[in-house]
Amino acid sequence: MQTTPHHSVTSFLDILICSLPESPRRRLCQLAVYLSTMYRNAAARSALRAFSSSNASVARSALGNQICKAQMTSSARNLLRPSVSPSFALAAHKPVTTALVRYSSSTAKHDEDDIDIMAGMKSEAKVIKETFSLAGVPKEALYLGMAGVVPYLATSLQTVFLSYEINRAAALGDGLIFSGQSAELMLHMIEPVQIGYGAVILSFLGAVHWGLEWAGYGGKFGYRRYAAGVIAPAVAWPTLLFPVEYALISQFLAFTFLYYNDARAAATGRAPHWYGMYRFVLTFVVGASIVATLIGRGQIQQTITSEHSIKDKINALIFLQKKEKEEADARRRSEIEESE
Repeated sequence: MQTTPHHSVTSFLDILICSLPESPRRRLCQLAVYLSTMYRNAAARSALRAFSSSNASVARSALGNQICKAQMTSSARNLLRPSVSPSFALAAHKPVTTALVRYSSSTAKHDEDDIDIMAGMKSEAKVIKETFSLAGVPKEALYLGMAGVVPYLATSLQTVFLSYEINRAAALGDGLIFSGQSAELMLHMIEPVQIGYGAVILSFLGAVHWGLEWAGYGGKFGYRRYAAGVIAPAVAWPTLLFPVEYALISQFLAFTFLYYNDARAAATGRAPHWYGMYRFVLTFVVGASIVATLIGRGQIQQTITSEHSIKDKINALIFLQKKEKEEADARRRSEIEESE
């Protein structure tokens, strides 16, 4: 199919209009709609004036002849030539107006799609905000709970930073602030702080259920509610004897289990209704801190001095006790010999 000059002009104008900024494009679209309306109104008025100026009889006869011809040759005309749409006729005579009207209609559809997408995103954000809302949490519990996770978060961030310092010192000879040995020494000092604080928090979370049972919140449940307060410290404190990675993983699992137990307690009325979401937020912060610590320590496994296992620590303790006993026996024998 051969491209007419009007088609080329219209395509060029489409590209030109799309390249304009947003504000000029909207004004051109409004102008196009106005011009197309004026064009159609002017054509209608011209047709009415032509009919009114002609003789009525001649007009009637001409109209009758046209009707007869149309009835006789309608099928043939439909086969020989395709129908011309009004938009095509307008494009042939007014390419600028056609391009503007076409862009105006497409822009309106895109604007409607953008509005629908924005409305959907706003509704989803509102649902998420309502789901994770802490509006029902008492302010004292919220502030103290958030303050309680700060030491855990701080030790985690320090672990990540010191791991970076150790890797930098191993690669470049010196860290950003500390030397490699200083960073490694500080890392070994932080490890028991983070694990010990985690054990304290786990014990506290278990003790909450003892307080709920004593207060009779939601009824009396006896050993079933006391069990959480017993299991939590029983699992938490032995982690102090584990290697750091195993201790962190064990505490992560313990925090997750306690959150599941607290969420069920809030859902069944054994705890306040806000306690489940409150515990979720705090557990999320603690869990993210543990994961960050594990990732940071994973980056220095080949650099940091390998720590002793539990077996090595027990053997070292037995050796020290045996050595102290031998020294005590030697002092006793020397005292006996001196007295004789």
